[in-house]
Amino acid sequence: MPDSMSEQLQRDMVCEGLLECFHGLKQLDRECFEALVGAEEPLTVDEVAEAVDRERSTAYRAIQRLSQTGFVQKEQVNYDQGGYYHVYFPTHPERIAADMQRMLNDWYAKMGQLISEFEEKYQEADRPTPSIEG
Repeated sequence: MPDSMSEQLQRDMVCEGLLECFHGLKQLDRECFEALVGAEEPLTVDEVAEAVDRERSTAYRAIQRLSQTGFVQKEQVNYDQGGYYHVYFPTHPERIAADMQRMLNDWYAKMGQLISEFEEKYQEADRPTPSIEG
């Protein structure tokens, strides 16, 4: 079960935790992302798997999750004699940050709407206020 908002606010977080917080990504996804960020050039799935010490299929699933959330880009590299392979590289941090900011703004607006609905639903204006005897 996810932590409550108050528990999340009390917990120490690092900026990389946003991968998990915003998109529900796993620790392995974060490790793969960091491997791509730390590389000097785009990496193949095999190279990512080696960097995080996991099986190729496991690394591939993590790369797919990162790609679906927009954290990673894929590029096709063609062989001169025919055929191709894919390499992966991290999306520019400004784009990732802008996407997360948009998502946060959407979430904030939705929470504001729900708070207003809560207030309207449970408005105490029609209920008698108990008197306090002193």
